[in-house]
Amino acid sequence: MAVINIKLFDVIPVRLNLWLMIFTSCWVIYMLRVNISLNLIAMVPEPAQSSASKRSQCASLRAANETFNANITTEDAKNLRAQSKETFNWTMDQQGTIIGAYFWCYPFTSLVGGMAAERWGPRYVVLVTVLVSGVLTALSPAAARLSYTALVIIRFFLGSAGGFTYPALHALVAQWAPPAEKGKFVSAMMGGTLGIVATWSLTGPLMEKFGWASAFYVPAALSFIWCGFWWYLVADTPNEHPRISSDEKKYIMDALGDKIKKSKGLPPFKKICTSFPFLAMIILHYGNVWGLYFVMTVGPKFVSSVLNFELQAAGVISALPYLARMLLATVFGSLGDCILARKMMTTTTIRKFFCLFSHILPGVLLVLMVYTGCSTTLSVMLITMSMGLNGAATLTNLQNHQDLAPNYAGTLYGIANAIGSTAGFFTPMITAYFTRNGNTFEQWRPVFFIGASVYIVAAIFFILFGTGNIQSWNFIAEEDKKTENLNDMGDTKNGNIKDSKETSLSVTRA
Repeated sequence: MAVINIKLFDVIPVRLNLWLMIFTSCWVIYMLRVNISLNLIAMVPEPAQSSASKRSQCASLRAANETFNANITTEDAKNLRAQSKETFNWTMDQQGTIIGAYFWCYPFTSLVGGMAAERWGPRYVVLVTVLVSGVLTALSPAAARLSYTALVIIRFFLGSAGGFTYPALHALVAQWAPPAEKGKFVSAMMGGTLGIVATWSLTGPLMEKFGWASAFYVPAALSFIWCGFWWYLVADTPNEHPRISSDEKKYIMDALGDKIKKSKGLPPFKKICTSFPFLAMIILHYGNVWGLYFVMTVGPKFVSSVLNFELQAAGVISALPYLARMLLATVFGSLGDCILARKMMTTTTIRKFFCLFSHILPGVLLVLMVYTGCSTTLSVMLITMSMGLNGAATLTNLQNHQDLAPNYAGTLYGIANAIGSTAGFFTPMITAYFTRNGNTFEQWRPVFFIGASVYIVAAIFFILFGTGNIQSWNFIAEEDKKTENLNDMGDTKNGNIKDSKETSLSVTRA
């Protein structure tokens, strides 16, 4: 049996196992993150609906869409609530607080998640955060029955744990992915997209049959099972993996060269914060996150408020933009790896060229949305194309921090993501400001122009000032290396230090 295992691991590269585990880790963390959105439908009684409705320029579509939405959302919601033996009288503001509590501490833990992974190892950081997230998800029904505040606290800590995951995964990729394969590894982090689609698709039937509490227990149980696979299949570095073949280990280590050195010291924050290439990367990442939040929040609101079509209620249609981004991310990632392997472009040229697909074209498509008239089909197509093309971010902002400093990739991504997450606060505020008096195309145009401008300006800035070259501050200083060597000498450390002191004393006396 042992011989069979060895052969299997010789045939199946450890890198493939790692790719699958990174992909499913994002799936799991998003499953635990977004299930509350659908669970609340079953947990909270349906409020009395106001007969008043906002006017739009596409009122002629109202009758058809009301019939369609009634079949999808109203009936489904009623069925879910009918199956629920216990419900809660939470207001819409309270429900919004429950969902939003996840993000209260998320930027701060994202900021330190990379440093934690670089110090203690991404394998342990991801394992602990998913375990904690699973436990908190399993406790959510009891917290809800206790009080609304208890559930908010659970969601707060759930988000605090979730913030560690992505920076830690980027630190893991830096230790494992050869330069010619980083696009594919980064594309694995789109697994959260499938997590969203699968969760929304499976949670409804689960609640209808077993009640809303099961929609917490089942994802929690799945996360615990996943942790077992993660512990067995993943290691922090190729040198630490117990089942990797010598050929694969040599291939990875030769490809990485001397760019990666495991260090337990603090990152060189002064050099990082004064690095202009890092600033360009942050701006590019901010533009990407702004665009994503814009498409995920403002896009559906525009289709709903102006076109009278509930995109979020349309099942498969609502999933199309996310699926398109995940699939094209894999395509772009493989394409970039192929270009780099054949040396058709330099790393810097790849990063700058693909900004056209990850930022500029999605921005242009957003502008076109306000000129589509009342065509719901065309608007959904443009949203899908905008999100899909943004999958090229696997070759731009989602990979550039790996270029600049692979030793501190987790820290760089954590900083950029903490700053980028603030876009989630600004996009709804800007939308509310311009549409406060109505939902006409004229009132919505400034919203889309601003969203597209942030997308495009960020790309232009990076094209002018960004780089894919490794920075000097990535490498550990010589004195730091000496200190680490002493720390890693184990039980013989004291004897060696003593010998060196005696030698120096004898030289002095001589």
